[in-house]
Amino acid sequence: MASLLYRLGRFAARRAWTVVVAWLVVLGLAGGAFALFGGTLTSAVSIPGTATQEVSDELADKFPQASGGTGTVVFTTTDDAPFTDAQKTAVGDLLTSTEELDDVKGSTNPFDTQRQLDDQQQQVADGRQQITDGTAQLEAGQSQIDAAQDQLTAGQQQLDAARAQAEAAGQLAAAQPQLDAQQAQIDAGQQQIDEQQATLDSSRTELETQSSTLEDGAALLALAEDIRQVSTDETTAVATIQFDEALNLVPAESKEAVVAEMNEADIDGVRAEVSNDIAASIPEILGPGEVAGVVIAAIVLLVMLGTLIGAGLPLINALIGVGVGVLASLALSGTVEMLSVTPVLGVMLGLAVGIDYSLFILNRHRTQLRDGTPLPESIGLANGTSGNAVVFAGSTVLIALLALNLTGIPFLGLMGTVGAVCVLAAILIAITLTPALLSIVGMRILPKKVRARVGHTGPVRVPSKPMKTSRAVLTLIGGVIVLLIVAIPALSMRLGLPAGSSEPVDSSAYKAYTLVADKFGAGVNGPLLVVADLDEAVSDDDLVAEQVRVGSLLKDQSDVVAVAPIGASDDDTLLAFQVVPDGGPTDESTEQLVRDLRGLELDGVSEFGVAGNASGNIDVSEKLSAALPLYLLVVVGLSLIILIFVFRSILVPITATIGFVLSLFAAFGGVTAVFQWGWLAPVFGVHDPGPILSFLPILMVGVLFGLAMDYQLFLVSGMRESYAHGAGARLAVQRGVHAGRTVVTAAALIMTAVFAGFVFSNSVMIQSIGLGLALGVLVDAFVVRLLLIPAVMHLLGDAAWWIPKWLDRILPDVDVEGASLERSHPGSSTDAAANADGEHASHVIEGAAPDGAPHVQGSDGPPAHRA
Repeated sequence: MASLLYRLGRFAARRAWTVVVAWLVVLGLAGGAFALFGGTLTSAVSIPGTATQEVSDELADKFPQASGGTGTVVFTTTDDAPFTDAQKTAVGDLLTSTEELDDVKGSTNPFDTQRQLDDQQQQVADGRQQITDGTAQLEAGQSQIDAAQDQLTAGQQQLDAARAQAEAAGQLAAAQPQLDAQQAQIDAGQQQIDEQQATLDSSRTELETQSSTLEDGAALLALAEDIRQVSTDETTAVATIQFDEALNLVPAESKEAVVAEMNEADIDGVRAEVSNDIAASIPEILGPGEVAGVVIAAIVLLVMLGTLIGAGLPLINALIGVGVGVLASLALSGTVEMLSVTPVLGVMLGLAVGIDYSLFILNRHRTQLRDGTPLPESIGLANGTSGNAVVFAGSTVLIALLALNLTGIPFLGLMGTVGAVCVLAAILIAITLTPALLSIVGMRILPKKVRARVGHTGPVRVPSKPMKTSRAVLTLIGGVIVLLIVAIPALSMRLGLPAGSSEPVDSSAYKAYTLVADKFGAGVNGPLLVVADLDEAVSDDDLVAEQVRVGSLLKDQSDVVAVAPIGASDDDTLLAFQVVPDGGPTDESTEQLVRDLRGLELDGVSEFGVAGNASGNIDVSEKLSAALPLYLLVVVGLSLIILIFVFRSILVPITATIGFVLSLFAAFGGVTAVFQWGWLAPVFGVHDPGPILSFLPILMVGVLFGLAMDYQLFLVSGMRESYAHGAGARLAVQRGVHAGRTVVTAAALIMTAVFAGFVFSNSVMIQSIGLGLALGVLVDAFVVRLLLIPAVMHLLGDAAWWIPKWLDRILPDVDVEGASLERSHPGSSTDAAANADGEHASHVIEGAAPDGAPHVQGSDGPPAHRA
């Protein structure tokens, strides 16, 4: 590989302008592909196969009128006065016109709905009064019937007495006709009373049925009495927009059309705020914060390299790489659903690694030029040595990013793939465009003073003593304690997805969220859709009673404010309810409520399902959390194997991984403290602390592990090289740190600056990713790699390089630093010692002997880096 990259570097140097033009053509092609095939991005995070998605699919199948995504539009008066009739009419007309837009199924007029709710309450009151009046009339009629019955009974008694008297007097035959006529009258009267009683009984039964139905309806209204569409002060109203498809499937153009319709309404005295379900902001790819990060990176480069040309070259390479990688990735957005943060991640990684990878090669080239190596030869050697290390280091990042596809989560796999594309572009540009540009700028890559002393740099001082063991022990203990303390907040980390409260404070979505929370309660921002699968179809007569029975169970759950029936499926086997929780969509109480509702049991109900935006966010977070351990195992396992190949050691890869875990959890702790606990919130622009972005931990694992192994490689390979050339194990540690600290420090500062620039994005998702990666790089580079790893390596001594003989025999040789290439080019002015810039120097201070016996290669010692 080193020889191939050497030849590639020499070729790029000879055909410099051809290479430059070729990359500009590639950039143009990527831009053209984006212009032709690019689509729109989405801010909705979804994962197929979740419980929420299953409920949504069932609704679409059995209850199409309740399926499809919904979003809200909040109308409020500008003078905080109640809506006028004219304003109500204008809002209703606006909503009606919105129904004509593409992908909009319908809308709900809040004033009509609230009027219906109020009318239903009045109808219940009127109905109860009618029931009371009817009952009174029935009782009066019953009293009349009872009085008539009493009179008839008395007449019958008198007739029976007269009959007995006539019979006793022997005059029964004469009196019989008269007695029969009177009996007929009594029988006719009894028949009339019986008919009246039957009629009254029927009326009573009907009235009781009506009363039962009325009370069932009243019970449903009571369950939903706290659900309002218009605030009690009549200054704010919430309208619902229903789409044909689930929100994550609704085209961005359709949502934008709804937002435009509301913004252009211009209703006098009324403003419309669209919820984040419809108007979630798409983060800008490059904003002021990101530009500031690049400026800081440029300053670091200028300080380190001393020339504007030198500082500008890595930036140019990084920008071209970002352009190629991001534009090529965005060209796919027309055919695949791409999350809005996906290209931003590509920009982050492309800028960071693009600058660093070019810097590694450039820095090696400058060192060789100072030592007198001819320009073309220096470019080739820098590409074959440091370029070889760049390819390997980039490969570890690629592995970690591409492994995100193993999680089985589509949007996360796509994020990893886009990030990998941008990193790959950075690698290719580093080993092709960097040599070409170095050839074009020639010796101007060096400051004027240095150019005047080319080939006469003099001896370079290198460490002659290892660090003290006591210092190593204190450094290790102190560093671990600090990292563990910083990681403490991670113990309380909660995962979730951004709600309206996370939108920029000046956005319509944030204003809608705060208006709803203030006027209607936090739970209205995240209502849940609950479905009950019935064992048997419910009859029309029993439907309301069954809704009351199920709805009452839902209402009895903790943290439920109100329950509103939505209806039944066409086959009457599915009942749907809207449940308004007490807490907002990101509150812990809402998460627990979703779990409680799914676990309910009720006779006649086979299963309860929960859907809705809040439920979907919870499902996404739980699935991501479940995928993290497997992903971590795969990435760490693969990288351990690669590191064993490179360093031919067992303990070096293990200590590198343990150090990464410490820095990772420290970064988790910092992110949790800022975004969940609210520490330093004003500094980072966090106005509403909440759960941590659900896919941030797994994303940080992938990105930071690859970057951490980059720093591990550039530092420990110097230790390995010094050890292989005979220095004692502990002295080799000191020399390795001395050789690589400058370039690693600069690279880490650059990467931290680039990532930190995204902390001030207008999207909380981008903010948390930027802060997490910036903290991770900062801690890993300056605490773990430059302090803890040297301390551990010092304490391990020769044991750090131990490897079983059988494993050493079967492992292939991995010449990461291109040592074989250096040996095959004696004119490269290289030596076994490493200079302060991280590269081999031609001179060392004479008489600088190591403190202690040097390491001597023998049959029992580890082999040197072999070609």
